[in-house]
Amino acid sequence: MKNVSEAQTGPAATPAAGPGGAAPALDEQRGTRNRVVRSILDHGPSTAAEVALRLQLTQAAVRRHLDTLVAEGVVEPREKRVYGARTRGRPAKVFALTECGRDAFDQAYDKLAADALRWIAQAAGGGEMGEAAIAAFARARLAAQAEAYRHAVEAAEPRGRAEALAKALTADGYAATARSAPVGEQLCQHHCPVAHVAEQFPQLCEAETEVFSRLLGTHVQRLATIAHGDGVCTTFIPRGGTEPAPQSTTASTSTAGRNPA
Repeated sequence: MKNVSEAQTGPAATPAAGPGGAAPALDEQRGTRNRVVRSILDHGPSTAAEVALRLQLTQAAVRRHLDTLVAEGVVEPREKRVYGARTRGRPAKVFALTECGRDAFDQAYDKLAADALRWIAQAAGGGEMGEAAIAAFARARLAAQAEAYRHAVEAAEPRGRAEALAKALTADGYAATARSAPVGEQLCQHHCPVAHVAEQFPQLCEAETEVFSRLLGTHVQRLATIAHGDGVCTTFIPRGGTEPAPQSTTASTSTAGRNPA
């Protein structure tokens, strides 16, 4: 990841060391802010208390860094999404990465990838044929990855297959986790290396959803995606759905790549 502050101000904005070691102190602050951003990337929208606990910092220190990151446009405060019945009181405030914040991570080839997909669509004749060509590319792209994921999923116990898939996705840069949810599990991807491209070409999300369904052997539902502007890509897996995957199973892609609202 690039230094977040450098992404905003450039290396020339770094002051020279002065009396009392001002520059080293500033570097330390920037390093801590980068850790805060990385923590939010890896774990999704988080409260200041959650970030403080993970980084073993005081909440006051984390809040100061979050205030700076909000001012720089790297993170933004949001209302914490509540699953199930709401409790009394105001919802907790969480901090999520903005598009600018995600740009600080390695996404240098987004334009090249988008241009390539447009060329594929045009070469196929445009319109529906072009859409179908992009979908075919998306499925082919995931084929090799899916095979590696399949080995990880099949090696796990049925109840641990969502977690095994999350670990395999994390190894590919998706910072994924699996957690229990009412009547099932949620597979959360806190980072998407192709988010900006998927925003223009939802076939990438649709193909990924199909792969998850085949690997887990059940109908899965995409609840939210980073490409659509959500903080996390969230896929719902119904309880009892992590059995060996039959080859004929297909996913519902009606919500893939977009929030079903």
